[in-house]
Amino acid sequence: MNSINMLAAIPEASVPSIELIILTGFLAVGLALIHLFSSRLRFLQATPRSYWLSFSSGVSVAYVFVHILPDLSDAQKTIQQDLNVELAFLEHHIYLLALFGLAVFYGLERAAKISRRRSQEMGNGDVTSTEMFWLHMASFAIYNALIGYLLLHREVSGLTSLLFFAIAMALHFIVNDYGLREHHKKMYDHAGRWILAAAVIAGWAIGSGTKLSNAAIAILFAFLAGGIVLNVLKEELPEERESRFWAFAVGAVGYAALLLVL
Repeated sequence: MNSINMLAAIPEASVPSIELIILTGFLAVGLALIHLFSSRLRFLQATPRSYWLSFSSGVSVAYVFVHILPDLSDAQKTIQQDLNVELAFLEHHIYLLALFGLAVFYGLERAAKISRRRSQEMGNGDVTSTEMFWLHMASFAIYNALIGYLLLHREVSGLTSLLFFAIAMALHFIVNDYGLREHHKKMYDHAGRWILAAAVIAGWAIGSGTKLSNAAIAILFAFLAGGIVLNVLKEELPEERESRFWAFAVGAVGYAALLLVL
């Protein structure tokens, strides 16, 4: 990734430059619009699973394994330098944070499925409870705000890195949006998508005026990596999804190749 840094057109600073804020602002709006308008992509509502959803999942996973996880290895040194003695164990265990992110979203997914089953048993239809809906929205709002923040502050700075991150997250949002709409139905369309769209903008707005330490950014990236892996695989692995393996593989291999070459 050093070659990407050499090509960087955007400098890294304690507070982002005006140019970086403007560019990432447009990207944040674009990510927010995915939540607002993805329901109009009727070709995604197909069984067997849409090729595009499986392709998008492959791209997201490739970004985690080729870009984020290798960076976390270097981030362990940053953790050692920046964190106090009480948190020094993270020097050798930053991947536990990725595991924690995966576990959190696995728990949310299980809770949502249990909620849907109970609603069906009570004759309320195949939809989650209101309480589960708000828990899901609160969790994914934090997740989206984190992504919005990381548009401005990533482990690897530079224009190329930014664009790769934005593309991977855009496709990842399409996958997430599909899964959340399946769980929450009309509640998601009426309120959820607006909450998640606003969360991306809020995260970007926070990032435009502040910058966490390098150690904190490494921790956020680790948590995000685990969340992305779980949120992708929960959509691809269930047998009833009838996922398209070859489309997933094309997305994963193709995006991984781009990341390695550029």
